[in-house]
Amino acid sequence: MFATGSLERGRVQLSGLETAETLADYAHWLESDRPWVCGFDFPFGLPRELIETLGWPLDWLACMRHYAGLSRPQIREAFAGFCQARPTGRKFAHRATDPGAGSSPSMKWVNPPVAYMLHAGVPPLIEAGVQLPGLLGAQQARAAAPHLAHLAPRVALEAYPGLLARELLGPNGQRRSYKSDDRAKQTADRLIARKDLITALENGQTRLGLRIKLTHAQRDALIDDASGDRLDAVLCLVQAAWAWQQHDQGHPCYGLPAQIDPLEGWIVSA
Repeated sequence: MFATGSLERGRVQLSGLETAETLADYAHWLESDRPWVCGFDFPFGLPRELIETLGWPLDWLACMRHYAGLSRPQIREAFAGFCQARPTGRKFAHRATDPGAGSSPSMKWVNPPVAYMLHAGVPPLIEAGVQLPGLLGAQQARAAAPHLAHLAPRVALEAYPGLLARELLGPNGQRRSYKSDDRAKQTADRLIARKDLITALENGQTRLGLRIKLTHAQRDALIDDASGDRLDAVLCLVQAAWAWQQHDQGHPCYGLPAQIDPLEGWIVSA
């Protein structure tokens, strides 16, 4: 699910919601000849500690190409072996960005399987010649996909809707859920949480200082989607808009910290 929109004077206008049902649809969307800055809800890198322990390449592009060449069973076997050798309570390695963002370790292959999301999501970004600030510069991106070098500039950032959602849902936001894929858990409390979250977005009640502009139909569509997919896409849109604003104001690297691990990456606005 992609939320598209524009930013003007601190207001993010939601233009629409687009669905990519398959990886082929996703790749086609990435290769559209239009400039964009987009936030993607999956990790762009693995923990350095994990990569060093496994003996994988320490260059991000080489590492991702190695990772893309593995099957899911191979990934699970390698990561499970890493975990088994570690003490209880420290089974998973974390990236530097994870604690502050409250995100799951990017090596997790279950609950949620973000390692597989990375495995599916990042290679098409590389193949489409998309720039990934902090990881893959514009020139490197064009070199990685020379047949697409003629396309308009496209910038991909790692977003995490949970980071913004927790802030907007108040002090107890970490324990207040607004979505579920399980129909039995699509409760009235989660419906109320979605309404509160959307109202807070419209009022600009975030440290990002941006307001979302919705039509009545768009607002109803976000509320009615109990899975939260549409609302998560809008949260990513707001994070990407903030990153574009930072870039437009002259801040380097789309608002990412000046020093980030070029192997691990960073969650935008974390």
